[in-house]
Amino acid sequence: MMKRCFLVILDGVGVGELPDADAYGDSGSATLPNVAEAVGGLSLPNLQQLGLGNIVPVRGVPPADNPGAFYGKLNEQSAGKDSTTGHWEIAGIITEKPFPLYPGGFPDDIVQEFIDRTGCGGILGNEPASGTEIISRLGKEHMETGYPIVYTSADPVFQVAAHEHIVPLERLYEWCEIARYEIMTGDHAVSRVIARPFVGEPGAFERTDNRKDFSFEPPRKTLLDNLTDHNVFTMTIGKVDNLFAGRGIQKYVHTKNNTIGIEKLIDTVRNLDGGFVFTNLVDFDQEYGHRNDPDGFARALEEFDKAVPAIMGALCDDDLLIVTSDHGNDPTTPGSDHSREYAFLLAYIKGMTEGRDVGVRATFADIAQTYAEYFSLPPDVRSRMDGESFYSEFQKVV
Repeated sequence: MMKRCFLVILDGVGVGELPDADAYGDSGSATLPNVAEAVGGLSLPNLQQLGLGNIVPVRGVPPADNPGAFYGKLNEQSAGKDSTTGHWEIAGIITEKPFPLYPGGFPDDIVQEFIDRTGCGGILGNEPASGTEIISRLGKEHMETGYPIVYTSADPVFQVAAHEHIVPLERLYEWCEIARYEIMTGDHAVSRVIARPFVGEPGAFERTDNRKDFSFEPPRKTLLDNLTDHNVFTMTIGKVDNLFAGRGIQKYVHTKNNTIGIEKLIDTVRNLDGGFVFTNLVDFDQEYGHRNDPDGFARALEEFDKAVPAIMGALCDDDLLIVTSDHGNDPTTPGSDHSREYAFLLAYIKGMTEGRDVGVRATFADIAQTYAEYFSLPPDVRSRMDGESFYSEFQKVV
C-alpha cells in the first residue's frame, strides 16, 4: 500500500493565549481549558490517552502517564487569527500581512462600487453578523426590495446573502465574482468572498447547500501543491478546498457538520489506497465558538473523542495522523471573534511504541515540513515552505 497521511483540524480549539494575544484583544483566552471549566469538566478519554491533558491543564482530562502520541503546542507566526492564515501556515506559508477586517462594516466607497458594478440597486446590512441571525432579521426586507444582504464576520470575508427565489444563483455568483476580482482587491483583498443563498419564508429561512466561496489564492506553493506536483493524491474534507482556492486538491468532499465530516473521515481512512487527506471539522468554531456556547462546544469535543478509536483503528502500519487546530474561539470570553491562541498538537504514527513531549513548536508550518519529509519531497521543494520537520522524532519510537 502507498503511504497514507491524515491531518485533522478541530477548527477554533485553541489551548491558550499567544504572547502577542493582548495586541489582538485576546488576553485571557484559552478555548479548551476555559470550555472545560465552564462545563464542570470534559470527558475525553481517548484524546486524554494520546496526551491532550499533557499539553495544558484541562479539567476532566488529566495528563496521561504513558501518552500514546507526540504532544505539544504550535505558535502561530502569521499575522492574524483567521481560518485562512491558520490553514495556510499549517500548509507551509507564514502570512506576514494580515487580511483586512471590517468590524464597523465596509467603507461607503466599497459599498457604492458593489452597487454600481453589480446593478443590484442597493444593499442591506453592511455589518459584522452571524449569517443565520442577519438573514432572519433582514430576509423579509430583502424579499420586498430585492437588495442583497451584505455582511462580514470575525474572519476577513465579504459575504452576500440572497433568497434563491429572489436572486437566481447564477446572478448571486456573478455578483460575488465581481466583488472578488474587481472590488475586494489590493488593500481590501479579503481572504474569501462568499455567496450565501437561502430559501424559505420570514420566520423560517434556511441557508442552502449552494454556498460558494471565491477565495484569495495562496501567494506561493503550499504542501498541497507540492504533494500534487510529486504525484501524491490529495483530498480534503470540509471547507479546506475553499481556503486554498481549490489549488493542489484532487478530490474534495464538502460536509454540513462535524458528524458528517467525522463519518467521511472514518470511511476514507478505511478505504484510501494512498495519499494525503486534510480534514476540517468546523462546528467548534462556527456553531459554538462564535455563538458563545461552551456546552455545545463541549458536546462537539466529546463527539470527536468518541470517534477517535474508529479513526485510529482503521490506520495501517506507518500511517501518519496529526490532530491540531488553526486558532482559538473561546466561547467563555466577551465577544464572538476568533482568539489569538496556541494550537495543540497530537501526532501519531501507527506502530509507534511511546509518545513524548515535542514542546512548543515555533510555527504551525512544522506540520507541513513533517508531512513533506514523510512523503520524501525533495529538499529544494521543502526549502520553499516555512517550518521545520519533527518527522525524525518518529524514527526513535517506531
